[in-house]
Amino acid sequence: MNVDLHYECVGSGSPVVVLHGLFGAGRNWLSVARRMSADYAFYLVDLRNHGRSAHHPSMTYLDMVGDVQALIGKLGLQNFVLVGHSMGGKVAMTMVLNGAVAPARLVNVDIAPVSYHDRFADMITAMRAIDLSLVARRADADILLQEAIPDLSVRQFILQNLMFDKGEARWRANLPALQDQMPNILGPLPVPDNATYNGETWFIRGELSDRITAAQMPLIKRYFNHYRIETVAGGGHWPHAEAPAAFMSIFEAALQI
Repeated sequence: MNVDLHYECVGSGSPVVVLHGLFGAGRNWLSVARRMSADYAFYLVDLRNHGRSAHHPSMTYLDMVGDVQALIGKLGLQNFVLVGHSMGGKVAMTMVLNGAVAPARLVNVDIAPVSYHDRFADMITAMRAIDLSLVARRADADILLQEAIPDLSVRQFILQNLMFDKGEARWRANLPALQDQMPNILGPLPVPDNATYNGETWFIRGELSDRITAAQMPLIKRYFNHYRIETVAGGGHWPHAEAPAAFMSIFEAALQI
């Protein structure tokens, strides 16, 4: 069953659909969209169980493909660039390899069409263990998460999911569903064994990230007939936030169709 997805449109011009990563939201890409708003209309989508989109206990890639496909159809978008970061990139790759959409170009940011090991189980357990009645501000939760999430930048990213409604703290992401569905999120793409995509495909990876390495190349070559790989100097898994100048020089070229 599809769920309605929240989105924000920024700018005007050629359409660009952006799918965020795990624990993220469309607004993670707001600064990028604003910088390029004179030439492009960015559709910043919140995937199910994230941001302001609806919650649902199931979260397979086919679920998310159906949601995004329905939104693109409702918006009537044509000749658009499809951009996916991390989990959103796996959604985007599943879409094109199953023939759900045919974008003018596919841009994957720091993700490959492969299974990944679980980096998130302890993180979600720690988030769910917090007594939110004791949290009056994000700084309180930051202290409680330091042991489970020692990396400050990752912790700050995760804490973007902490919201306050009338003074009461809550997690914006659907943590029970994410925890339950993590095998699907981390697993292989649900595509036919002989699936291939002939459209132009860019992979933009962070120099300091391990998501796209030589180990992932066989499946990239198997699925994508016309791909190129660009590396963001000084960038990690969130290169658009960690090395914005280097990322933008590559991303601007990737959007020129």
